[in-house]
Amino acid sequence: MPRLRTAAALLATALVTVGLTAPGAPVAPTAAAVTTHRVLFDNSKAETAGNADWIVSTAQPDPLAENGHPTTDKNWTGALSSWGVALQQTGQYSLKTLPPGGTFTFGTGAPLDLANFDTVVIPEPNVRFSDAEKAALMHFVENGGGLFLISDHTMSDRNNDGIDSPAIINDLMSDNGVDDSDPFGFTVDLVKIHNENPRAVDDPADPVLHGPFGTVTGSIIRDGTTMTLHPADNPAVKGVVYRPGSSGNTGAFFVTSTFGEGRIAVWGDSSPPEDGTGQPHNALHDGWNDPAGTDAALALNATAWLSGA
Repeated sequence: MPRLRTAAALLATALVTVGLTAPGAPVAPTAAAVTTHRVLFDNSKAETAGNADWIVSTAQPDPLAENGHPTTDKNWTGALSSWGVALQQTGQYSLKTLPPGGTFTFGTGAPLDLANFDTVVIPEPNVRFSDAEKAALMHFVENGGGLFLISDHTMSDRNNDGIDSPAIINDLMSDNGVDDSDPFGFTVDLVKIHNENPRAVDDPADPVLHGPFGTVTGSIIRDGTTMTLHPADNPAVKGVVYRPGSSGNTGAFFVTSTFGEGRIAVWGDSSPPEDGTGQPHNALHDGWNDPAGTDAALALNATAWLSGA
């Protein structure tokens, strides 16, 4: 999957590959350079409204400003801190956050422009994307970016602006100015499922279920939703985790797809990736470590797949 890379990064990789420190200066071959996958977590769409806390750190845009060497989820303040710290500790990921007031752009040259990242994670957005943002997100994916969407159940409007995450995600796919014909091949169901433990499909070759961070056997729903698949619109769409008793095109809880050169993943609930260590005033569920699921592996494997790792 093509990735946007700076000229300096391309030169550095080339020099390591041929064993040079500068053009024409041979040296002994060295170990291959470690690839850094760039991940942008969104906090521009009211991700901390109400009882939500869907951030990796209160330090934004750079979580390293809170703690430059995190070793536990408590080193960063946010209900997604375990996710962020786990990526940071590999040494193969760099993280940033799009803070409140920020907007999604593509190709502007701004530091937090989507073109500077491999993957963007949008955890339960509670503000509708503007027309320009929807076009930017679509162009980002079309040109090789990874888009990780996390929904919640219907009627989960945490900031009381008249729209919730299922409607916002569906709006992105049906009215984006780039491809309004169900480009990813799924819709978010307008349902509320209270308490279930979805299971992973049997597919040993799937990189999200069997990836660098472990094997996924299932997930959890603690007030969430599902997706309906439309393979006639996009044959690449695939359900990898389903609610009990469901399969095929209905009842999918975790879905992957592709569009252009890019990749998409969508999760039906914000409870699985939260780790219970957010800001003190929020009552949170530790889905990250819930023994009923393997949500840490699911979040991290999906991030790796979306980032081209």
